Amino acid sequence: MTQDTLPPIRAVAILGCGLIGASWAALCLAHGHDVTAWDPDAEARAGFAAKVAGPLAQLREITPDLPAGGTLTLCDTLAEAVSAADLVQENAPENVPLKQALYAEVVAAAPAQAVISSSTSSLTWSALSEGMAEPARLITAHPFNPPHLMPLVELYAATPELAARTRAFYEGLGRAVVILRKDAVGHIANRLASALWREAVNIVAEGIADVEEVDRALVNGPGLRWSVTGAHLAYHMGGGPGGIQHYLAHLGPSQQARWATLGTPELTPEVCAMLVAGVEAEAAGRTIPELEAERDAALIAALKLRQQT
Repeated sequence: MTQDTLPPIRAVAILGCGLIGASWAALCLAHGHDVTAWDPDAEARAGFAAKVAGPLAQLREITPDLPAGGTLTLCDTLAEAVSAADLVQENAPENVPLKQALYAEVVAAAPAQAVISSSTSSLTWSALSEGMAEPARLITAHPFNPPHLMPLVELYAATPELAARTRAFYEGLGRAVVILRKDAVGHIANRLASALWREAVNIVAEGIADVEEVDRALVNGPGLRWSVTGAHLAYHMGGGPGGIQHYLAHLGPSQQARWATLGTPELTPEVCAMLVAGVEAEAAGRTIPELEAERDAALIAALKLRQQT
């Protein structure tokens, strides 16, 4: 069988029972997939069902009419977890040798048609697949955190057939899938996010504004606009009736002038101290779980509004 003639992906194995793994598991369960899960840490396995319950509840808050979910099975070994999987979602730390060792175990234990999918945030398919027995089975499918709330999945596959098969799976989870045409460190979104944060750090380091003012400017300015239209299309509309062609002809030089002033800051101890102090002031005593709860509530409200529009 070729990838385009294989049956749809049904059974999912989750490798890594941390926050990303729990989020993926909840998303798959909510859309009717049976999920097996494994982690080398027995304590992480023991607490995984409870960790999945929160994201599951959030998904049902967003879409109350979701069908009955799949079943979750915790496994004592990796081989048991992947033995009947159609897709293995790997969520191990960003360590190439560690991931490659896991892939070797998966190839040995999983069905021949099973896809091996890495949630890697910045590592490339080329690095991960090096020396792999069956590299054509590997894809990178990077979600934005948390995967059950953030729709984006950035997909890279070695063949168009595998890209199409896995795209259908992730779109079936309600994800917005983008396909990389070329293997790249940081994929698409993290490259964009890193470029923006570099200048956000530079603004603080140069004393132009403090941390909180930078974040407020982003959330209430371009961040709000980017939530409904992308960077390229925003400048297309910024060109008026003439669109992007007019913008590039008449305002392109001013854009280049701004690019020339952007900084390349270094994370020196002094700059790091400024960032830490600024973030702590902005957090105003709120703990990480409290900030996550506020973030998730805002994301859920935004996703509900998207459903209405």
